[in-house]
Amino acid sequence: MSGTVTNNTLRDSGGIAATAAGLNWVSTVVTGSTATVESGKGYWINTTSNTCTITLPSSAEKGDQIVFIDYARTWGTNKIIIDSNGLKYQGQADTYTVEYTTSGQSLNIVYSDATKGWIPLDDDATALEPVQPPSQKGIYAFGTTGSAVSVSNLVSSSGVIASDTTGVGTARLGLGASSFGGDKAIFAFGSNSGGQSNLSNLVSNGGVVATDTTGVGSAREGISAAFGGDRAIFAYGGGTQYWNVSNLVSNLGVVASDTTGVGTARNALAAACFGGDKAIFGYGTSAGGRQSMTNLVSNTGVVASDVSGVGTSRNGLAAAGFGSNRSSAIFGFGSTGSNTAVTNLVNSSGVVASDVSGVGTARNKLSGLNYGDDKAMFAYGNSGSYVNTKNLVNSSGVVAADVTGVGTARSHLAGAGYSFST
Repeated sequence: MSGTVTNNTLRDSGGIAATAAGLNWVSTVVTGSTATVESGKGYWINTTSNTCTITLPSSAEKGDQIVFIDYARTWGTNKIIIDSNGLKYQGQADTYTVEYTTSGQSLNIVYSDATKGWIPLDDDATALEPVQPPSQKGIYAFGTTGSAVSVSNLVSSSGVIASDTTGVGTARLGLGASSFGGDKAIFAFGSNSGGQSNLSNLVSNGGVVATDTTGVGSAREGISAAFGGDRAIFAYGGGTQYWNVSNLVSNLGVVASDTTGVGTARNALAAACFGGDKAIFGYGTSAGGRQSMTNLVSNTGVVASDVSGVGTSRNGLAAAGFGSNRSSAIFGFGSTGSNTAVTNLVNSSGVVASDVSGVGTARNKLSGLNYGDDKAMFAYGNSGSYVNTKNLVNSSGVVAADVTGVGTARSHLAGAGYSFST
């Protein structure tokens, strides 16, 4: 006999009942491709790396119970397969295929009798995943005033930029910055009179910039960075050549070695989070000149191939995520050979919209960041001279007029969100 027993649709309280004698949870998380289980126990099944085939007991008594939990919410990617080991499952012989393929699911089965065998008491998926709070504050740091600097400026949850904080770390320009670990930030790469760098500086959730961390990855400038979930990614850049390599950053702020590049090698591009847990890199300069192409980044840090560009080709622009849970993003400003203030919105699927007429002082080599839960801003840059002007972006992606700047006027700096606290 053949066929598929599909997921049940029982939707009562969603609770997991215990056996009369109590359910014993196995302390070790199951990560293998196979597992043999026992009645009266609960199992955490982690299918992050592979599908798991679960063999049930070959004999059972009425009321025997087993519970399985999707430990890493990955059953939708790598399923579990139930082998009923000679006994029936929902009245069907064990020649039937029994699969569970919903992320976040729990499966609670009870043995009835020889006629119906194992029957799910419930097989609900947890309706909501925990959602990481968005960054509330921001920080701009480093850049050039004609020579590299290491000053920083904190941004409040209401978008107010504070005066300069004396710099920590090697002064440099053309670096990237991103949130990581949910409520912290990292600055990395860049250059100064000594050449290209791969140094990094962590920022605590209190906005304190740490001293230099020895670099990992190819030293380069004109790089950009973005985050997805609780990790970050630096990618592309230039200097001695155009680069398309990327470097992932763990949720502890550890920068990984180079990942082989995907997409057109270029520098002076921009990047932002979108869709809550993904990222997009866009625009920049390649060996072929200014570009408008983009590259999406999955929530596991995989950079996709080029997507045909939308909007004005330019370099030296900035980007930031905005909206509820950073569902959307915006690219703005930059140079086409002349400074511009046009912007391009990015929807929650990573689709870039056509140009929106610019608001604010046209400039390039500025930076963007997200702040205050669902808003963003562009600040600093070069309009023909160094400026510290800022433009706020509301939760709908509308760019506001110039606000008089605070802090050292400069360009080639970087910015990132940090802190869950308002």
